[in-house]
Amino acid sequence: MALVVGKMKNVYLKYIMALLLFGTNGIIAGYIDLSSYETVLFRTLIGSLFLFVVFMFSPKTANCKKSKKDVVYLLASGIAMGISWMFLYEAYAQIGVGVATLAYYCGPVIVMLLAYFVFCEKITIAKSIGFVVVLAGMYLVNRQEIAHSGFSWGLLCGVMSAVMYAVMVICNKKASGITGLENSMLQLVFGFAAVMVFTLIKQGVSFTIPVQSILPVLFLGIVNTGIGCYLYFSAIPRLPAQTVAICGYLEPVSALIFSAAFLSERLTFVQLFGTILVLCGAAFSELCKFSKNK
Repeated sequence: MALVVGKMKNVYLKYIMALLLFGTNGIIAGYIDLSSYETVLFRTLIGSLFLFVVFMFSPKTANCKKSKKDVVYLLASGIAMGISWMFLYEAYAQIGVGVATLAYYCGPVIVMLLAYFVFCEKITIAKSIGFVVVLAGMYLVNRQEIAHSGFSWGLLCGVMSAVMYAVMVICNKKASGITGLENSMLQLVFGFAAVMVFTLIKQGVSFTIPVQSILPVLFLGIVNTGIGCYLYFSAIPRLPAQTVAICGYLEPVSALIFSAAFLSERLTFVQLFGTILVLCGAAFSELCKFSKNK
């Protein structure tokens, strides 16, 4: 029993570390002088190569040859991830990190609803309360930005990134036979392929990276994408979809905190209160689940 609990703690630790890494994406993207789809293209390319090298030197065997059905699910998940990221980075450029993040994190709500039908996961009272508190907190964090920006192309991009996020999580959880490093590598490879096709149609094979963007592109690709996606996709198949959805709100909260710390963006009292609500809502639903299982 203690061994099982220890393994689950490691799974949660991986997931939380991945979310904190992803929370810095908007900050790093601000130092990259490329279009949204070019940024995602190089992010997925570098991340794919990094994980491929790690996988080649790891002792694990490939499971994709044994489970064609799981490969199909990962293909769908990877394509959804690539599309979601392109929409998200376009939203960053159009409406800023705050509003884009809020729109993007409508995705976990969609995941929770889909999980009820796809995985037959019950929507418990604790999870429902947790979601209400989390959504209230996210609204308070971004209330002024929404009132100022209204509905726009940037906000539409944010909403579409949320829809594709939900598709990505659901499809990835369906690929239960391929996990860990192999899961992350295939996910990124398929995501890169989808973004590459779009980019070739959009502008052909001409690419130029400004010198000042090389370092942040490499950091985004290796650390935030390669390492971050390994932690993320090795964790979510072993977690309930609704847990993934609720704890996923730690990413936008960390993005807000990092923006305040590194970009000198001041947090108002209302934003601080909203941040506390997000953390408390996520913690409440998870603590209730653990206390019930004891």
